[in-house]
Amino acid sequence: MIKGKLHNFALRFHRDRAGLALLEFALSAPIVLLVGCYGVELANLAIINMRVSQIALNLADNASRVGAYSNLATQQLREVDVNDILQAARYQGANISLTANGRITLSSLENVAQSYDTQPVQRIHWQRCIGARGGASFNGQFKANVATTAGSSADEADKGYDLPLGISDNGSTPIMAPGGAGVMYVEINYRTKPLFGTWLTSPQSIHYIASFVVRDRRDYSKIWNPEPASTPSTCNLYTP
Repeated sequence: MIKGKLHNFALRFHRDRAGLALLEFALSAPIVLLVGCYGVELANLAIINMRVSQIALNLADNASRVGAYSNLATQQLREVDVNDILQAARYQGANISLTANGRITLSSLENVAQSYDTQPVQRIHWQRCIGARGGASFNGQFKANVATTAGSSADEADKGYDLPLGISDNGSTPIMAPGGAGVMYVEINYRTKPLFGTWLTSPQSIHYIASFVVRDRRDYSKIWNPEPASTPSTCNLYTP
């Protein structure tokens, strides 16, 4: 008797289709959610890469244009100009916390004969930085700032860092300044923060460079800092 009831119950349970869709959804939802979240992370990473790349290009472009004209029809690049374009890059990257989670290095690669040179020399005359992150993964590859005053005067003591072969980013084709001119070279290093934490994807290191030849006839003797003087964004400072 009991055995027959159990058999009948098993047959009814086997044939019962009530709640099947709900059961299938409960089983498949975690997989769909996992794949969806991973897709969102990949899309976010692609967008961040595009934004950082565009910020590097915009900063190099802006740095190649700014300056105040002097009486000699040359442009004098001032500390306030450099600070302005670095702040513009910070605002552009505010929605991804670019300067809080990364580091921007702006270098002036010049092929100019200074008053203490006998011929033009490829050198990083000065560097300026913005960003709170430090260390080997974030600081620029090439450091003109053997002293924080590099490029701030026309003296040989502040000449910067000679690079006869130009700047090569991790073995790539070297970037060299044309004769009598300069190149604004930007390097951005940034560490991403995953949207859903590290359980799905780990933080990624993003590295982009950009360069533009200086557009105008610039005075390459130094970075000018007339009154009221601005605080130089030297690369020993780490501020977001």
